[in-house]
Amino acid sequence: MGRRSRTFPHDAGSCRRGGTGRLGDAGAGRAVTDTTGEIAVADIGGTHARFARARVDAEGRASLGEPVVLRTGDYPDLPSAWRAFLEREPGFTPNGAAFALAGPVGEGPFKLTNADWRFDPDALPSELGVAHVTLLNDFAAIAHAVAGLGAGELAHLAGPEEPLPEQGTVTVIGPGTGLGIAHFRMHEGRALVQATEGSHIDFAPVCPLDDAILAALRERHERVSVERVISGEGIVHIQAAIAAREGRSPALTESLDIWTAGMAGEDDLAAQAVAHFIATLGRIAGDYALAHGASAVVIAGGLGQRLQQHLSAPAFHEAFIAKGRYIKLMKAIPLSLVTHPQPGLLGAALAHRVG
Repeated sequence: MGRRSRTFPHDAGSCRRGGTGRLGDAGAGRAVTDTTGEIAVADIGGTHARFARARVDAEGRASLGEPVVLRTGDYPDLPSAWRAFLEREPGFTPNGAAFALAGPVGEGPFKLTNADWRFDPDALPSELGVAHVTLLNDFAAIAHAVAGLGAGELAHLAGPEEPLPEQGTVTVIGPGTGLGIAHFRMHEGRALVQATEGSHIDFAPVCPLDDAILAALRERHERVSVERVISGEGIVHIQAAIAAREGRSPALTESLDIWTAGMAGEDDLAAQAVAHFIATLGRIAGDYALAHGASAVVIAGGLGQRLQQHLSAPAFHEAFIAKGRYIKLMKAIPLSLVTHPQPGLLGAALAHRVG
C-alpha cells in the first residue's frame, strides 16, 4: 500500500509537521509551515517529470505556472532535473517544493516504480536548496485535486449525472506509464485521501482472451499484476494475444503506434486491442469501486483524457456494471473524467499547504 505523503524540513532533526488544508487533512498530505511565497511542484512518473511554479492562497485556491515537461529518462535523478527546471525559470527561488511520485513514498530511501530515480527524503531539502519538501504518491495528489475540482473540470462518462458526493468514498483510477489508484472520503466537507498500490494486485482473467494475455505474460514475469495489462504498454500485450488467437502478424508493435491507430480505427488489430483495453479498464474500475465502497469513480490521467470518446461509449460502462448480483448497485455509481490539464501538479500544491 502507498504511504501517506510526508514533509521533510531542511533540518532533518526537527519535527516533521502535519496540518490541514482546504481539501484534506494531514492523513492525506503532510503540510509545511510557510506558504507566503511561491513553491515548486512536480508530477514525476516513469516517462515524464512535469515541474511548475505554484501558489495557494488563503482560501485554498491553487494557481500554477506554465509546466516545464522533462523526460524522466534524460536525467539520472531528481536534483539534476530540478536544476534543469530552475534554469528555465530564471529568478525563481522557491522556499518549498512538493513532488507527486509514481510509487509508494517510503520512510527511507526509495525509488520510482517505473524509473530508476532514487529518493533520500531526509537529504532532499539540502540537495535542492529549499526549506521544506513534501513527497506524496502521484495518485494521492490527483485525489487531492479531484476533491476540489469544479463541475466544469469533470466530464460525465456514465451512470447518474450528478456532482461528487458530499459524503462517501470516491475512487480515482488512471492508466498511464503505469496504473494509478487512490481513493478519498468526504467528511464534513473535507477530503481524507488514501494512496494505494492497488494496481499491483493479481490480474484476474474473465474470458478466453484474458486467459491468453495472462498466459503470455506469465512466460515473461513470475507474477502478473493488473498494471501489466492496464497501462500504456499493456496495449502491446493485448494486441499480441489477439493476433496470436487469429493467426495474424501485427503491422504495429510499438505502444504509441498501436494507441494512435487503434483509437482512430486505422488498424483492425489495434482497434480490437483498444476495445478490449477499454472493457478491461471498465471491469477493473468496477472491482475497485466495490472494494472501496465507492459512491463515485473518477478516471484521471492523460491517457484517460485521450480515451474520452471511448470511455463515453456503452462498452466501458457495460463492463463496469457487470458484477452479477451487484449490477443495480453499480448502475447507481456515477463515473466521470478529469479534464483539468495538470491534476497532479494541482494536487501536489494543495497537499503542501497549511490550513
